[in-house]
Amino acid sequence: MEISERASQLTPSLTLSIDSKAKAMKAEGLDVCGFGAGEPDFDTPEHIKEAAIAALQAGFTKYTPSAGLPELRQAIAEKLQTDNGLTYKPSQVVVSSGAKHSCYNAILATCQEGDEVLIPSPYWVSYPDMVRLAGAEPVIVPTTERNGWKMRAEDFENAMTPRTKMLILNSPNNPSGAVYTREELEKISEVAAEEEIYILSDEIYEKLVYDDTQHVSIASISKEAYDLTITINGFSKSYAMTGWRLGYMAAPEAIAKAADSIQSHSTSHPCSFAQRGAVAALKGDQQPLADMREEFDIRRNYMYDRITKIPNITAVRPQGAFYILVNISQLGLSSQNFADRLLSKANVAVIPGAAFGDDRTVRLSYATSIDIIKKGLDRFQDFCRTL
Repeated sequence: MEISERASQLTPSLTLSIDSKAKAMKAEGLDVCGFGAGEPDFDTPEHIKEAAIAALQAGFTKYTPSAGLPELRQAIAEKLQTDNGLTYKPSQVVVSSGAKHSCYNAILATCQEGDEVLIPSPYWVSYPDMVRLAGAEPVIVPTTERNGWKMRAEDFENAMTPRTKMLILNSPNNPSGAVYTREELEKISEVAAEEEIYILSDEIYEKLVYDDTQHVSIASISKEAYDLTITINGFSKSYAMTGWRLGYMAAPEAIAKAADSIQSHSTSHPCSFAQRGAVAALKGDQQPLADMREEFDIRRNYMYDRITKIPNITAVRPQGAFYILVNISQLGLSSQNFADRLLSKANVAVIPGAAFGDDRTVRLSYATSIDIIKKGLDRFQDFCRTL
């Protein structure tokens, strides 16, 4: 049986490979400490669940407009104005089945055969394959630990070619936790404006920033940046709504219209009653977000302090999201080998950096309890000392 070339080009998920091994070990009764989680370990806030339940009980289970409920698109436009200083009409907002879906719609709406898309590494695992599925070519732009795992404007310029159509920027970043400053974004946006390169700005971890760090939406930098930027966000990380599958894009009118058309022929629209929950998320009590962020901050500081005391590994203090990227290059193992051996010998699951385009690293998530973090880091430290 023959499958399509586009499907055969997709790379197997190292994330799922490690996760499946860890789950199999747990099923055998082994005590596994999992640092692979890419979702909050908190429950969705009650008022959000209640809004969805009320919608179900009221029979709100039918089709909605393909781009999402008008009241949700309006609420998103208001949120973008209040939180990000961005003025979008509801017609420029498209609600999709998760921020991942929004990213894919944006790439499909703007990129085609022969185009190149720049992706700073380490990157979220799905970006390159989304670009390939759209027929374009991902071009990886390496970053360094010395620069806080952030792409500089000069790196952007050096990687560009006449075929460059888009830059994918993820801030706060998965897997590194890096957050770009306003000054850094200004320089990057100037380069994009000079060459009229689209910017896909994935801001899904926007609410999870720490210390005095400020999240800045690159579309707010200038009119030129606004006209080139597709802003991606959603509800999964901030509101602990990963399984609800709700994300959105805000973009120039023509791109939003194209994405709406693509969505109407693929998924039709996002889940009806989940959208009612999303309205409640945006308009309701925001204290649960602050509570989650406070707990993540405690875990972040604990994990970073422990990791940086272990010989022969290094890490940059993450400014956002809920991950720490650990440089293990001095230990003499590939990231896959390290992760496999750590899981089999110490019952600790981490994600190999090869999944994110950087084989020098592994990613640890602190989206798990402090007790598991303490126990897992004890094992992690003992394992590293054997190498």
